Amino acid sequence: MPIKSFRGKIADGGIETIHLHTNTGSIGYRIVKMQIMHAEPGQQDAEHTVKVFTIPQTTASNAIDFSDNTLLAAAYLTDDKATLGAASTIIVFDNVKFNQDIYVTHEDTGGSQPCNYYIELETIKLDLTENSVATLKDIRNIIRD
Repeated sequence: MPIKSFRGKIADGGIETIHLHTNTGSIGYRIVKMQIMHAEPGQQDAEHTVKVFTIPQTTASNAIDFSDNTLLAAAYLTDDKATLGAASTIIVFDNVKFNQDIYVTHEDTGGSQPCNYYIELETIKLDLTENSVATLKDIRNIIRD
């Protein structure tokens, strides 16, 4: 299936919505690639935490909890201006299908710099059962939160 890509620059403490929902919910998505990059490499120290969720978030934080079923992906990047080019990145994403909007958050605990993100989503045609499961899972997570 086709790949859709989304990219942007998100402010420290920022939360962005990637609009994916459709009226029927028959198109699903799965994250196949995620990358983050400091907006001004070598200029200032930074510790970026970028996360992707299935439900709206009210705040951004650097805490990563893999037991949270609404967390689709997390990326952590350290960038020390004294060692330009020696940045370290860890990226983990779940292989789950979803058919609703997703929410990207960013927190810089090393400063207050913005961060660039790039996400690739595989598009998947969902049958009626998969559509219902994905939609009900999202509703259950929203109610639980």
